[in-house]
Amino acid sequence: MTYIDTHAHLYTDQFDEDREMMIQRALDSGVNKIFLPNIDISSIPKMEQLAKDYPEMCYSMMGIHPCSVIKDWKTQFEEVKTHYKRGHHIAIGEIGIDLYWDKTLQKEQTESFRAQINWAKEEKLPIVIHCRDAFDEIFEVLDQENDEQLFGVFHCFTGNKEQAQRILNYGGFKLGIGGVVTFKNSGVDKAIQNIDLKNIVLETDAPYLAPSPFRGKRNESAYIPYIAKKLSEIHSISEEEVGKITSQNALEVFKIKA
Repeated sequence: MTYIDTHAHLYTDQFDEDREMMIQRALDSGVNKIFLPNIDISSIPKMEQLAKDYPEMCYSMMGIHPCSVIKDWKTQFEEVKTHYKRGHHIAIGEIGIDLYWDKTLQKEQTESFRAQINWAKEEKLPIVIHCRDAFDEIFEVLDQENDEQLFGVFHCFTGNKEQAQRILNYGGFKLGIGGVVTFKNSGVDKAIQNIDLKNIVLETDAPYLAPSPFRGKRNESAYIPYIAKKLSEIHSISEEEVGKITSQNALEVFKIKA
């Protein structure tokens, strides 16, 4: 069985002690590709280095995480675009709106999100959306910006079935399903039980949101099979088929050859 982890921050300090062994554990678990979303200016060097160290396995994105958006976001945005021009990146992400911790910069987050959406369209790249306590705000932007050029992944989907269907109705998005689907009473399993697997990609969001039975511990890409197992139970198909379908979805949306 082979899998793709479409969202993992493996370049962060949490993996400094055992990054090479962690990568090997992922390979041993059948994960042969890992996509790395950016956070901010400071995360770029380590992210790009990891992609260089594992060129056939790790692929980097470029963007500004909503929690990293600052008042002077336009200057920040221009600096990120400068870094983008120096390398190869498979997506604009992760981007979006996060109102869980602080709503002070909601206006700036929304403006930054919209600017990065249009940047992705110019580059013909997918976007990877971060949404926390901001479904309505995200949908408002997407309603205005959606067209045939907009596509990507709605990362770490934790909404209900109506929100899932609304995302898919935009026409170009997949749902990123991670460890939360294995949490008791999360509701994600019920939200996606009637969603065709062709609309789903797998992710860990490592080092965050480890699936059961590792909940509360550091997450890593080797845990993707636990997510696949849960999806196989939800959809009554084999884990091998889950891996095959979701991996093909990931390759298509991120425009990567197998």
